[in-house]
Amino acid sequence: SMLDDGDVVKVHLPLAGAGTLPDGAITCDFRERSFDLRVAFAEEGKVLAYRGAASAWLFSRQSTALRKLVETCSRRATQERSAVRTLHQPRCGRFLGLLTVTLVAALALAGGTAVILLGQTVNLAIPFAGLAAGVLLCQRSLADHVTAVADGLRHDVAGGRQALAHLVGRDVSDLDESAVATGAIESLAENTSDGIVAPLFWLLLGGLPGMTLYKAINTADSMIGHRDRRHLAFGWAAARLDDGLNLPAARLTAVGFALAAGITQAAPLAALRAALRAAWRDAGGHLSPNAGWPEAAVAGALGLTLGGPRSYAGRSVDLARMGDGQAPTGAPDIMRALALYRATLNLTTCLVAGALALLWAFGAADFSSHPF
Repeated sequence: SMLDDGDVVKVHLPLAGAGTLPDGAITCDFRERSFDLRVAFAEEGKVLAYRGAASAWLFSRQSTALRKLVETCSRRATQERSAVRTLHQPRCGRFLGLLTVTLVAALALAGGTAVILLGQTVNLAIPFAGLAAGVLLCQRSLADHVTAVADGLRHDVAGGRQALAHLVGRDVSDLDESAVATGAIESLAENTSDGIVAPLFWLLLGGLPGMTLYKAINTADSMIGHRDRRHLAFGWAAARLDDGLNLPAARLTAVGFALAAGITQAAPLAALRAALRAAWRDAGGHLSPNAGWPEAAVAGALGLTLGGPRSYAGRSVDLARMGDGQAPTGAPDIMRALALYRATLNLTTCLVAGALALLWAFGAADFSSHPF
């Protein structure tokens, strides 16, 4: 949710009459877990009102439903593979994993399309798509979780570890203050790409159906796209598809962090160059083809070094270092990363809005045909 308990945002949009519709207005009251929509048309002194209510939890629980579906398919696939000869397990696992991801993606695509069709029946496709997209983007939740790590570290290391466990898959029980801060900053950088820039990219490119399709595959990857023995074959399709869909967003996010650093840091030109240099030089050393780009850019922009040793399910991994500075020291460096994150979001919003406005103003874009 992007609103706190009790917060209410009222939106009132005048509507010019079109075709057979008279002039009117849209009024929306957005609350923490629901919104109320009222569309009123004035005709010959009368108010012809259409009133509808819907709950944001229908969208926010999409991820929960997808997770349950993936869990069920994963369980069944594991049971089926146990009956297959060892020689054919990897091939069978990949096939079953591909079927699972295809099913999940099809359902998500159908859901996004259904929301648009529903909106089109009352000439409100764009408001419906905007509302759904706002719920699916996770910028508020991400900042809150990372802030919780900084708050925990201010109390003690154990509090920081506990908060970090909600963000990362690595073992946190033995992390010191620097390692906890490193994990929080890396997670913030990676999830800016996965949770915000990538969904926005696919929303602009493919409308709400494109965004829901991306979110479904990203959810499947977060659940089964692991390198452990159980998921190595079954999660292969989800991991590869997620890597492909995140390819452009990861690079764009790195550029966004660099540009934001060039605006907000004390030495803007130096910060811009350091972020771009670190991303170009160090991203390839990451285990992921995408995560290294935003992480290295943040490291360069803040003058930090990220990466290094960590453990996943008892298996030690020594990740390549990214950046040229010292390792994060604790909560202050996390807050610096959050400030850069917010600046990047503001810059991204301005650039996207400005580009769309220019395209519309010069007639280069016909938004009536966009699959919103």
